Amino acid sequence: MKSTKKTLYGNIKKRERELRREVIIEAAQRVFARKPFNKVSIRDIARQAGISHALIYRYFSNKQSIFVEAFLRGVQELVPLINEASAKGIEAVAETYVRFLIDHDELFRMMTHFMLDGNLKGESVKKLNAVARSLLDCLNRFFESAQQKIHARYLAHAFFASLNGVLISFRDYPGRTQNEITAHMLRLGNIIAKKLTQ
Repeated sequence: MKSTKKTLYGNIKKRERELRREVIIEAAQRVFARKPFNKVSIRDIARQAGISHALIYRYFSNKQSIFVEAFLRGVQELVPLINEASAKGIEAVAETYVRFLIDHDELFRMMTHFMLDGNLKGESVKKLNAVARSLLDCLNRFFESAQQKIHARYLAHAFFASLNGVLISFRDYPGRTQNEITAHMLRLGNIIAKKLTQ
């Protein structure tokens, strides 16, 4: 009976720890969506999570490790959607990618920071490279199956970079409604997709 209580208590504590970690990651996603990486503090994340900043250090060693976990969470949601869309064609992949990053502004902003100012080190870089590789591998498989003349990996990289360029260039297009901006970015994504598979 004692060991059952001990196991139950251990399971409750473990679940409580996992939930608190989730709260911190979700809070970090919201904070990183509003402020660039170098302007975010552990106190900002703690305030958003409703916990003390000292408590965060029980779960994460520093701001960089929180950033990476928050970023990975978003990309891990995206990869299966890209896999699914690739069965419908490259235009569907472009649309899925663009719409996902429009709908997940926090991920877009974190991705932009990482691409433009990525000064991450050590284990963080390894984790980010692994998840980026999984996304590029999915694109790579599509281009391999399309049997293009250009090496599939180069096409996957060109496609990824082009879609990110569209998102960065037109996300805040002045004088347009959100619907007009979305339609414009989707149209450009479609053009890129078609050109890369000609």
